[in-house]
Amino acid sequence: MTKITFYKTTAGEYSGFTCDGHAGYASYGEDIVCASISVLVINAINSLEEITGERMDVKADGDTGTIRCYFADQPLKDTSRVLMDSLVLGLTRIAKQYGKKYCKLTFEEV
Repeated sequence: MTKITFYKTTAGEYSGFTCDGHAGYASYGEDIVCASISVLVINAINSLEEITGERMDVKADGDTGTIRCYFADQPLKDTSRVLMDSLVLGLTRIAKQYGKKYCKLTFEEV
């Protein structure tokens, strides 16, 4: 299962997120759920960096399927918030379509 945790401040601002684990929907190289999650997460990080210029600390480990992204500045730019909301929307739809057995989203206040 892939677990995605979004971290938000008490004011409701995104401060970062983590994505841990492989979905386990199918064999390695054939797992459409894992691939979909990866595409959304990596595209969001790339867009945050290249389009909005958001400063972030990003660490990834392909073996464990872990990506950690923390934002250096608060609050995020408006365009960055839209990108994060879009990421949440896409991942929520994956979790609804394929079930929490493969993709689980949580939100934590920090």
